[in-house]
Amino acid sequence: MNQRQAEQQRDTLETQVFVALNLDGEGRADLHTGLPFLDHMLQQVARHGLFDLQIRAQGDLEIDAHHSVEDIGITLGQTFALAVGDKAGILRYGHAYVPLDEALSRVVVDLSGRPGLVYAVDFPRAQVGGFDVDLFYEFFQGFANHAQLTLHIDNLRGRNAHHIAETVFKACGRALRVAVTPDARGAGVVPSTKGCL
Repeated sequence: MNQRQAEQQRDTLETQVFVALNLDGEGRADLHTGLPFLDHMLQQVARHGLFDLQIRAQGDLEIDAHHSVEDIGITLGQTFALAVGDKAGILRYGHAYVPLDEALSRVVVDLSGRPGLVYAVDFPRAQVGGFDVDLFYEFFQGFANHAQLTLHIDNLRGRNAHHIAETVFKACGRALRVAVTPDARGAGVVPSTKGCL
């Protein structure tokens, strides 16, 4: 397969976001979003997806983190879609269950070309590390819409909000890693009866 990497710059009046992604990386992350807990979560995606990921973001954090988090999700989704390309010769589907102590989450992904998010994650508290956990939904919505994939995220159990978040992001990295894996039996073939995704 050709080298699967891309980069995107997205500038608005609210945020400036740069993302560079290599799907065939080593799990390296260089993250500067201005939101340390989000950086920590995105590091999990890179490490467990074996993606090399660079993100630089500046936003109107003096208002709140909403615009930055959503726009990071959007820009990462755009970059992911470019890096994946026409999806010929990949597995297309991926899933992962990830535990962390008492917490367990499941993520299932289909690189379908049809954006969709099902998100069933209830956090026991509103913030972790000063980060508003409601914004994780906005991140994944932006990512799924612009990566043009179907994403099901379920937290199956957990009491610790940090553990819950970490299992979600680790499982996301693992599921995406499987979905973009080259399919030895389907080399060069788009995994759809339609012939395109």
